[in-house]
Amino acid sequence: MVAVMRSSHSRPVDAPTSRTGRPRSAEADAAILAATRAALVELGWPKLTMSDVASRAGVAKTTLYRRWPGKSELVVDAVAALFDELELPGSDSLVTDIEDVVLQFAALLERPEAKTALMAVVAEATRDEALRQRIRTSIVDRQKRLVLLGRERAQARGELPREPDAATAARTADLIFDVIAGTVVHRALVSAEPVDRQWARTFTALLLGGLSAVTSGP
Repeated sequence: MVAVMRSSHSRPVDAPTSRTGRPRSAEADAAILAATRAALVELGWPKLTMSDVASRAGVAKTTLYRRWPGKSELVVDAVAALFDELELPGSDSLVTDIEDVVLQFAALLERPEAKTALMAVVAEATRDEALRQRIRTSIVDRQKRLVLLGRERAQARGELPREPDAATAARTADLIFDVIAGTVVHRALVSAEPVDRQWARTFTALLLGGLSAVTSGP
């Protein structure tokens, strides 16, 4: 994380030039998003500024504003980049897929930059509808890919039935995502309880089988 940052004395990665239409630099984007997460951990939301992020990333402040109109949008994208690291394992079992994604998600939430950034943007979004919408599109909607892919694989293996129509399929995907994400976030960040393999296994049984799967015993 820190390795991709540059000191405030470094030459900007994507300094302005007289050329127009210059393509975005992936290196600059990565440095900026990493610097944003580091600044959040160190300074917190109130003290984080675009100028500080630019200095940490080794880019000109104009570079930031060409990409993001303000710090809210910048922080959401910095968080979204972390969640893009989540991957569905190449297993042959829906149970294993869910357990592994839950453990990946919980491990990500343990990282200081993820925990601080997520809590900061969620708190700020309670007062900012535009920010809340950006969280939906940049984080929530993007991460539903895991639910859609996992469900498609499970249906192909015969582990889950197919929904009767597209509207039902969309509602079901939303519900699955809300249950998994909401439960893990609450467990890890609100209750501050461990999310280990045994907990993930029990949660998966509850998700797939209902209450009877975890209350009736072996």
